Amino acid sequence: MFSITVRDHMMIAHSFQGEVFGPAQRLHGATFIVDATFRRDQLDDDNIVVDMGKAGAELRGVIEDLNYSNLDDKEEFKGVNTSTEFLAALIADRLVAQIHQGALGDNARGISQVAVTLHESHVAWASYERSV
Repeated sequence: MFSITVRDHMMIAHSFQGEVFGPAQRLHGATFIVDATFRRDQLDDDNIVVDMGKAGAELRGVIEDLNYSNLDDKEEFKGVNTSTEFLAALIADRLVAQIHQGALGDNARGISQVAVTLHESHVAWASYERSV
């Protein structure tokens, strides 16, 4: 399996519902380093997994509406605990949708898996991986 990873970052504010979250039930901020990994069994005709420039631009595009925002204020997240795991899955799903729409080029249709990792700090992160 071949893979490439592109990286970006985003800063969000949010709060959680439920005692398990302790003080994080209050509004707080988070800065995430976002890694998106694209995997495929065989390289394309250019001997690449996907164009890294396009992959980086699409990652930037799918997190743009989250960056510098309070997720609690977004209608789509009303009543949702926007945990690190939830956000990793959301970003992965958005990237897969971009692949299906052709935004990463026709050769990107050979990508079989996408994994997104959100690093909360140097000691804690969460990932989500899915098939394309």
